[in-house]
Amino acid sequence: MSTVRLLVGTRKGAFILSSNEQRKEWAVEGPLFAGWEIYHFTGTPADPNRLYASQSNAWFGQIIQRSNNGGKTWETVGNEFSYEGTPGTHKWYDGSQHPWEFKRVWHLEPSLTDPDSLYAGVEDAALFHTGDGGKTWQELSGLRSVKGDLWQPGAGGMCLHTIVLSPHDPNRIFVSISAAGAFRTDDGGKSWQPVNRGLKSEYELPDSAAEVGHCVHSIAMHPSRPQVLFMQKHWDVMRTDDSGESWHEISGNLPSDFGFPIAVHAHEPETVYVVPITSDSHHFPPEGKLRVYRTRSGGNEWEALTTGLPQSNCYVNVLRNALAVDTLESCGVYFGTTGGQVYGSADSGDTWMPIVHDLPPVLSVEAQIVP
Repeated sequence: MSTVRLLVGTRKGAFILSSNEQRKEWAVEGPLFAGWEIYHFTGTPADPNRLYASQSNAWFGQIIQRSNNGGKTWETVGNEFSYEGTPGTHKWYDGSQHPWEFKRVWHLEPSLTDPDSLYAGVEDAALFHTGDGGKTWQELSGLRSVKGDLWQPGAGGMCLHTIVLSPHDPNRIFVSISAAGAFRTDDGGKSWQPVNRGLKSEYELPDSAAEVGHCVHSIAMHPSRPQVLFMQKHWDVMRTDDSGESWHEISGNLPSDFGFPIAVHAHEPETVYVVPITSDSHHFPPEGKLRVYRTRSGGNEWEALTTGLPQSNCYVNVLRNALAVDTLESCGVYFGTTGGQVYGSADSGDTWMPIVHDLPPVLSVEAQIVP
């Protein structure tokens, strides 16, 4: 029987939650790296024992940790990211040579086939890649040439926070940046194009035809349909059926179209999950009711999933990397909150249970199935 493992990053350390396929009883391990911000904690599809953690601290800065044995032991990697192969010579958007020390690594995205291949999205927004498990890194600098001088920070900073790899084309990668928008490469990161046509940003971006400047919060893809992506934007839930060439709104009957995470069911490519919050100035659920919303039709018609979730006086948020699904036959759905709770559903969201209470604020949740 397989083990279900949740990798949870928080403001003050990382936690590993594990259960069997029934997903009723959970063991909690941690905190790992106690006292450090763990912005993203993830495993690798190609090797369930290989884990990566983005670890940052106001005093010691940003490092990346790697484990080769499922979290039993760790080693620090990636202290020196390089610009075009030269350590310590990063370029600002104006093209001048300055030391560029980014604030943190927001997202780590492992290759689907190679445990040593890993992408890192950082703040200020840039994308890096390593082919040796994090020992050396190189920036995919073509991304910042796509009107990078016009990018602006969102409320959380100018961060590259989402990386989506195509399961059928290793050269196709999607990223999203706050507040610049979504971008795609078809040649492994050498060249990029903005894929924001159809996005509306009435309050933040008066120019409706602008190629960049949109505040995208997260994007998600089902592996069986790599041309279809779903997006949670600063306002609006969106969908593209042509790899980002055009987007259309699918917010439908949601109580609010503002939120941060979005996820797709492991086996049903038209089943999508979001967690609405009240507004960009009120980061808590509408009416104080914690509700995950699910569509089974690819958008517009949404149902509230509430069984087992608090339906009064709940004022937590769910951040962009804190919603995940597993790949078991009865798809599990999981999310963590800024109040330190992690909730799980073993039946695709029909019913929920609290897995753990009183963690530090949860920044990320990733689900793994370990044979």
